[in-house]
Amino acid sequence: MTRWIEETFHPHWRVRLAADRILHEVKTEHQDLVIFTNQTWGTVLMLDGVCQLTTSDEFVYHEMMAHVPLMALRKPKRVLVVGGGDGGVLREVIKHPSVEKATLCEIDRTVVDTALEHYPEIPGKVFDDPRVEVVIADGLKYVAETDERFDAIIVDSSEPIGPSAVLHTREFFTDCKRALDEDGILVTQNGLPFLFPDHLHGTTAVFASLFKRAAPYMCTQPCYFGGPFALNLATDNKRALKLEAKDLEKRRRKRGIEDLKYWTPDVHVASFALPAYARKVADEAIAEARALGRHAKAYAELPDVDADKD
Repeated sequence: MTRWIEETFHPHWRVRLAADRILHEVKTEHQDLVIFTNQTWGTVLMLDGVCQLTTSDEFVYHEMMAHVPLMALRKPKRVLVVGGGDGGVLREVIKHPSVEKATLCEIDRTVVDTALEHYPEIPGKVFDDPRVEVVIADGLKYVAETDERFDAIIVDSSEPIGPSAVLHTREFFTDCKRALDEDGILVTQNGLPFLFPDHLHGTTAVFASLFKRAAPYMCTQPCYFGGPFALNLATDNKRALKLEAKDLEKRRRKRGIEDLKYWTPDVHVASFALPAYARKVADEAIAEARALGRHAKAYAELPDVDADKD
């Protein structure tokens, strides 16, 4: 008899996935974890009743989390990934040849170990790369205490419930800004804005209060049921959001990054064009920050600037 595993994140409706075979199921110190196979989705990871990744479509999220900020930077050298113990974002980060050090801070070693055992195609050989440093620690504490400065901080957290809730707070994002270089970029995930607009609003308001530019962007992630998926970018770098597709294509070719499955220069640019319902949420959040005397500019109001030369 087929076991059906239900996603419990949504309060008024449910999605169930057929678990053809349970590979691993455990309650760790931090979360309930189950890994199973499904004919459509491949290998599926669920944490605390929420679908986190599938081997069928993981490339969408990981490419958009990594390449949007890193392609926007001339020569990213130091990158911090908070969360993301499956290694997918890290895998994309080290495709950029200018990256000299990529630090992964993951609170739960179990996430890393289970990735290597049950879906090794996601991390590949990333944990063997000499540029990669893995730190098993609380991301909130690590960012607050580190003396390092990063060109990009990518927060690959789960939804703002359980141990990941602290990675969606003003306190954490304030510490991230301190840990960034002057022109650095911070990226985080903002879930499904059609169903949970407060998540997008809250992060955008905080970003707008801390940075000169707050810019939500979106991707289509099939396994995240409920509409397009939102990510959010914050920076004081005036050029990062004005690069055109031709500039990004030049960088892609120069860096020798090939065979991506989702990110393209055109998708990069278009991802910042929000549908009206999401744009309204973001605009209201930015206006709220401005009303409090903050300095962020909305993505649509930035002055035209020439792309920096590679």
